[in-house]
Amino acid sequence: MAITLTDRAAGRIVDFLTNRGFGMGIRLSVQTTGCSGLGYNIEFVDNTNDDDTVFEGNGVKVIVDAKSLIYLDGTQIDHVKEGLNEGFEFNNPNAKAECGCGESFTV
Repeated sequence: MAITLTDRAAGRIVDFLTNRGFGMGIRLSVQTTGCSGLGYNIEFVDNTNDDDTVFEGNGVKVIVDAKSLIYLDGTQIDHVKEGLNEGFEFNNPNAKAECGCGESFTV
């Protein structure tokens, strides 16, 4: 099982954590949302929970809870910037389809 980060994504997360001033990494999880059913959620992490799995790459810790891990295993997180828009992009091998706007997916 693995969650990986590109260099760009890791650099952006390090920038966010540096600006925040504290935090051990980010939590990646899924939640029920959107037209396809599941959406990605990212938040800062200060402490881990008993059911968390911690992945580390490029100096960044990505924490995933047990329920989300089955949907996220093998996902690569990238950070893309196109013109004035920027954000994280998820290459999830488990996603069978995504909604038209890219905000949610189904497995």
